[in-house]
Amino acid sequence: MASLVIIKTGDAFPEVVDQHGDFEQLFIHRLHEALPEGVTLKVWDARLTATPPDDIVGAVITGSHSMVSEQPPWSEALKPWLRQALADNLPLLGVCYGHQLMAAAFGGVSDYHPAGRESGTRTVRLTQAGLKDPLFSQLPGHFDAHLTHAQSVMQLPHGATILAHNCHDAHQALRYGPRQWSVQFHPEFSPPVMRAYIERQRAALRDQGDDPDQLLSEISETPEATSLLQRFISFI
Repeated sequence: MASLVIIKTGDAFPEVVDQHGDFEQLFIHRLHEALPEGVTLKVWDARLTATPPDDIVGAVITGSHSMVSEQPPWSEALKPWLRQALADNLPLLGVCYGHQLMAAAFGGVSDYHPAGRESGTRTVRLTQAGLKDPLFSQLPGHFDAHLTHAQSVMQLPHGATILAHNCHDAHQALRYGPRQWSVQFHPEFSPPVMRAYIERQRAALRDQGDDPDQLLSEISETPEATSLLQRFISFI
């Protein structure tokens, strides 16, 4: 049977896993009701095996607490697969680590952001290209999204199109081909998951001059960002 594959690249914090599920489960929760007949969800933990499932019709690459710039061997091993998937026009959606990994695989540079970590519910704005993009065009010109990342796409791959940005990150969403996208924000996160991440990062956020309590007070639902996941399924 045809499979939409969730490529697992890391684990969430233990308290998130215990209360809300691991990264792949957050995606499964958002995606399963929108699957077309004849398509199932499968999880490929790329840290454990380099062999993907059979009959893949699309892939979503999860976030991770690893860093793309540190080039873990399992992560480097994914890059040729991603390049072949792009050449084959396989639908792809990278999220956070997946966003940074796709950009690096296609010739860009992902590394630590000089302004530090971005966490919380932040406003993301579409570019003119984003307003016309088949995946993003049904979104409003600006919308809220959940974010937690220390690294960013610092240099675009050749041919990539910027679809969204904000005051922290010029590359919040990118398109690489007709059915290949990536986003820095987390469309799979719920407000409780975002809250748990800020609580875990209190000291680091305070050290860089952010106010964790203010970030917690600003957490909200992000229906527009979340809708991208189900809309992506229409491209498989």
